[in-house]
Amino acid sequence: MENIILKIENVSKQYRLGVVGTGTLSHDLNRWWYQLRGKEDPYLKIGDTNKRDTKGDSDYVWALKDINFEVKKGEVLGIIGKNGAGKSTLLKILSQVTAPTTGSIKSKGRIASLLEVGTGFHPELTGKENIYLNGAILGMTKAEIAAKYDEIVEFSGVARYVDTPVKRYSSGMKVRLAFAVAAHLEPEILVVDEVLAVGDAEFQKKAIGKMQEISKEGGRTVLFVSHNMVAVQNLCTKGILLENGIVKHSGSITEVINIYLSNLTNNNSQISWDQKVAPGTNQAKITNIKLSTKNNLFYIEEEIYLEIEYINFVDNQILNTSVSVFNDMDVYIFSSPNLNRIPLKKGKYISVLKIPSNFFNKGVFSFTVLLVGNNFEILVNLDKIISINIDEKGLLRKEYFGFWGGVVRPNFEWKNLEIKL
Repeated sequence: MENIILKIENVSKQYRLGVVGTGTLSHDLNRWWYQLRGKEDPYLKIGDTNKRDTKGDSDYVWALKDINFEVKKGEVLGIIGKNGAGKSTLLKILSQVTAPTTGSIKSKGRIASLLEVGTGFHPELTGKENIYLNGAILGMTKAEIAAKYDEIVEFSGVARYVDTPVKRYSSGMKVRLAFAVAAHLEPEILVVDEVLAVGDAEFQKKAIGKMQEISKEGGRTVLFVSHNMVAVQNLCTKGILLENGIVKHSGSITEVINIYLSNLTNNNSQISWDQKVAPGTNQAKITNIKLSTKNNLFYIEEEIYLEIEYINFVDNQILNTSVSVFNDMDVYIFSSPNLNRIPLKKGKYISVLKIPSNFFNKGVFSFTVLLVGNNFEILVNLDKIISINIDEKGLLRKEYFGFWGGVVRPNFEWKNLEIKL
């Protein structure tokens, strides 16, 4: 227990739906009457699960419900889930921006939060003044802030504008300075929401490197929320998956990410459309996409076939199919266009893409399907329309090599030549 720096016990957060300030007087009086008699809030017994895409029966919703977990000193915890799962609400409670409806939070040391662009910044103050203001809010003395000031400015990359009011900063400049302040003033717990997505690629790389540094070398704890699974995988050691305001799973970050991504996978092995509603134009439409398996499962040793059926409505039109492939972390793997530029008669056609065996590694891969016209005009663009699961059937590579990393693992040809001495 000595190593536990943050403990969340039975934390729940309830919100009332609708326009704030309308129809709440009776509820407030009712709450007051129950409180006066020493009874529990009557509205804690009601409320729908936080499903944003469904219409509920209650005026109240549980944004979080009975959240329990512990974080050890020096751990980097990734919090993932769909939009509306309760991630930002949880971080706001941890940062004391809002209070939980029920439950308790126990922590050791300062918590620095980076929840929104420029959180805690005063727009009329300069960057320099805001550094000192934020440091004071975090409980740092003026001498402590001054000792870190040059390092903060250098890391943020806004040295030229540090004496300019923050209201003139771009959103990227604000988040750079805000992160630099939060990371360098040495909080015991650093809470970071999706705000890093505002920064450019160079800053995101610096920020992730800094978070790794303060967790591994400084022994500080980081709570990180992001939809970028690559960043979460590289940075975090443990993870929790939130779904509709409850903890769906917790454990190693790889395990949590795999469960999250498996829930997003399209498990249809064939998708068909009636000609009237099929995607396309009056020039051409795609009517069917089909994989050469019924359950989307392929083994590494198997060939994969993807059939694309389409209709050409214009005589002597050149049509080409093209496929782009993404892995389960939305990394663009490759494209494979059909380069056969032969004019077609009116009619129905099928293009078949063959992916050789021993190409993909174990994982989930999604296909974006394109239909391209005469002047390379995209007539149909079906983004990540169908997915495949690649698994391991044989034990050869496990036995000989153990874990085999990488997105692809093609079985290229080798030659061994003997050199006579």
